[in-house]
Amino acid sequence: MSQPQLVPAIRRAAEADLPAIVHLFSIPDEGNAKTDHPGPPLDPRYREALAAIAEDPNNALLVAEVEGRVAGAFHMTIIQYVANRGARVAQIENVIVDPSLRGRGIGEAMMRWAIDEARRRGCFRVQLTSNKARLRAHRFYERLGFVASHEGMKLKL
Repeated sequence: MSQPQLVPAIRRAAEADLPAIVHLFSIPDEGNAKTDHPGPPLDPRYREALAAIAEDPNNALLVAEVEGRVAGAFHMTIIQYVANRGARVAQIENVIVDPSLRGRGIGEAMMRWAIDEARRRGCFRVQLTSNKARLRAHRFYERLGFVASHEGMKLKL
């Protein structure tokens, strides 16, 4: 029997949300090695990063809140291009939903919010990367209309 769908409120993350967000980022997921540690104490670099994100109008760490609890999070950055006649692209990263709440519409609500915000901000494309090991996540993104059109590469520093 499926669980009822939840309707989260999507909003910018606040400093008080950081322990819950970092906890979500620390949960192992489909072969993704995690290096975040929720503490306590919470590493001050998380607060510094959130402050820097909050100062940038083209950057946002967002949370999905359900019944006063952080149920998911994602990072969205608006990239200004010179190519494509100065078009904008929305980049989505670090998408996470509390494993105990998956399959209840939270991830879809976050992505639909991001897509709507990208349109509102004049973006011509929404793009994201996902670890190759996250096959369930890939099926989720494809169901929302995303296409695996490019091969991504990373260089660890």
